[in-house]
Order: sequence, then C-alpha cells, then structure tokens
Amino acid sequence: MSTRNRSKTRLSRALGVALTPKAARYLEKRPYAPGEHGRTRRKTDSDYAVRLREKQRLRAQYGIREAQLRLVFNEARRAPGLTGENLVELLEMRLDALVLRAGFARTTSQARQLVVHRHILVDGKLVDRPSFRVKPGQLIHVKERSESLEMFQVAAAGGHAEVLPKVPGYLEVELDKLQARLVRRPKRAEVPITAEVQLVVEYYSGR
Repeated sequence: MSTRNRSKTRLSRALGVALTPKAARYLEKRPYAPGEHGRTRRKTDSDYAVRLREKQRLRAQYGIREAQLRLVFNEARRAPGLTGENLVELLEMRLDALVLRAGFARTTSQARQLVVHRHILVDGKLVDRPSFRVKPGQLIHVKERSESLEMFQVAAAGGHAEVLPKVPGYLEVELDKLQARLVRRPKRAEVPITAEVQLVVEYYSGR
C-alpha cells in the first residue's frame, strides 16, 4: 500500500468515515481508531473535541484545506436559511464533488486530479479549478480528446458504480456519454456525506 493510501486509511479510521474504497474495506475489518489503544479507548470527548471531529470529517470528505472550508462557511452564514444546510449545498456544488458524484472518478482526490489535469469541461469551456462552483443547468462533461483514455472508458462502462453511492437526484447523468447536468441546488438530505453539520456550525460560531 502506498504512503498516500496508508495515510487516507489511517485518517478514515481516526474520523470514522471511509475516504476511499480501500479505506472502506479496512473500516469493515477494523472499525476502531488507529494506534495501540484504538480498540480500548473509552474516554469521553469534550464538546470542543466532538465539534472539531465533525469539522474534520466534513473537510476530509471534500478534500479541502481549512481556509477553504472557513471561506465557504462564512458565505453559508450570510445566505438565507440554515447555515449548516447552506454549507453542504455550497460544498456539493464544487466541480470536483460533482465529477465524483457523476461517477467519472472513483475518489475525491481522483476527481480533483481530473479537473486539474484539464480533462473536464463545463458548458463546453475548460475548467481546471476543483473549487469552481457549478450552477444549476450547467453541463459537466469530459473533453472529447480525453474520452478514449482508459480511466474514462472504465467510468463510462460504470466501473466505479460498486464503490460510489447512487447518483443523487440533483444530477442528471449520461455515463456512457461522460456527461452530467446539475439540475438544481443539492439538498442536505440527498448529499452522501457523513457529518453532523450543526456541530460544524457550532465549531466555527464558537471561535
């Protein structure tokens, strides 16, 4: 196992959420934190520690830096409605998140690489920023010159279906054509992430 995969697996066990398919298999076998005391740890976490862990969970699932999450949180707080739900909606409209949900990639990090390596178009225009916010109605698709690459042929054949959640209702996907359209804003209940977003709101509100 590579160092990167080891670190993702270790982080997944520490946070109690699978960040990669390989980590999911490890969590099935070892559903406890890493380290020699992982099985026996019984201490009660403080309120701060619980909120911090939920924030770290959310950040890890989107593969973003602390500064990025804080910026999106501040935007979510200014928007009408519930801050936690706004936060997840805004994160889920990131291009790399939607590339993953559509089944073009197997993991968040792979989705980010596809965008950075200039394989992904939005409404026919090349976008190489994973944080690009897709608007409802916009079409995400693989660049024509990239479609013949093996990784996209695997994706088009549904090769990632066994490790990804079902395509959520806010996306219309034509996998054989390697394209997906964001039809509306995501709703928190539909987004396949594991996080108590109210605790994330409390974490940032208390700082």
